[in-house]
Amino acid sequence: MLKTQKGFTLIELMIVVAIIGILAAIAIPNFMRFQAKSKQSEAKMSLGAIGTTAEAYRAEKDTYDTSFIGLGWAPQGNTRYSYYYSLGVGTDYIIANSVTTSGGCGMAKPTPVAASANSFTAGACGDIDKDAICDQWIYDNTRTLTNNTNDVSL
Repeated sequence: MLKTQKGFTLIELMIVVAIIGILAAIAIPNFMRFQAKSKQSEAKMSLGAIGTTAEAYRAEKDTYDTSFIGLGWAPQGNTRYSYYYSLGVGTDYIIANSVTTSGGCGMAKPTPVAASANSFTAGACGDIDKDAICDQWIYDNTRTLTNNTNDVSL
């Protein structure tokens, strides 16, 4: 009597491993890109909050304040971005939840708006995927959000 053998051959197992490897090679970079894009939402939400507090301050005092402290805005929790706020007459930086006088992540001082308290520029800069390129966002009193350097697509 002949016994029938059951199981998988080595070739069949190698084919399955190759298919799983191909699927992982396709899925992992997409997953990393979507994860990085979700981290960008911190900058967008924080800049929107800075804009809202700046407009609320202006509605009350008929001018924009010159610092984050005057606006009453501060980042919450552990942040991935450094933030700045400028009226063109001076720039206030917040890095790692403390006010400092220089930019973070190689953040250059923003292009100043007209030197008056009738407009403002706010920005965020952070390295969200641990490479040498920083993600940079700009927001102004016209509610225009601009991504100057996109760390996700580079």
